Amino acid sequence: MSEQNSNPLNRRRLFVGGAATLLSAAALPALAQTSGTMNGTTEADPPASDNRNNASSFRMLDWQDYFENTRKGAILVDITSRALHYWSEDQSIYRLYPTSVPLSDELTRKGKTEVVQKVVNPQWRPTPSMRERNPDWPEVVAGGAPDNPLGTRALYLSWTYYRIHGTHDTRKIGRRSSNGCVGLYNEHIQELFELAQVGTQVLLI
Repeated sequence: MSEQNSNPLNRRRLFVGGAATLLSAAALPALAQTSGTMNGTTEADPPASDNRNNASSFRMLDWQDYFENTRKGAILVDITSRALHYWSEDQSIYRLYPTSVPLSDELTRKGKTEVVQKVVNPQWRPTPSMRERNPDWPEVVAGGAPDNPLGTRALYLSWTYYRIHGTHDTRKIGRRSSNGCVGLYNEHIQELFELAQVGTQVLLI
């Protein structure tokens, strides 16, 4: 093994580069399609430069730059790079997931909140504003239903109507496609669901 490859910093750079490459490969097919399911309206495809910026900003971050501590764990959602970062309380676990983000700045909320409830197979109810815009939508979709916009798991935040949740529509990940929530692949929210706890800190930037 060469001296370059044995250097921990070089291995870290290799990991980061690999993460960006994986995101680019995963996100580009999704960005080439449109979405029209209940928790996101159809959106025009972003320009190619947007794809490149998204992939290049999908990188590992340090919790110290955003939190005073990691008590009960910490979740950072970066709206710009469409990525969710998780650190465990003892900082032995770090996860980095691609996400979907709100369709527009008007639907985006930033700042500090926390996980207040964890729900398996959550039922979904459109907010009053969603119902006003889409009166044909159902009043409720049962938990576990294949068309449930919240997927298989949801972390409820202290902000009303805001969730970190899964999605059955994998085209949404890596895109501006939600009405305010943050979406993950179902396999990722299931992992995060086990790691996070009620009281986990959440910061959206």
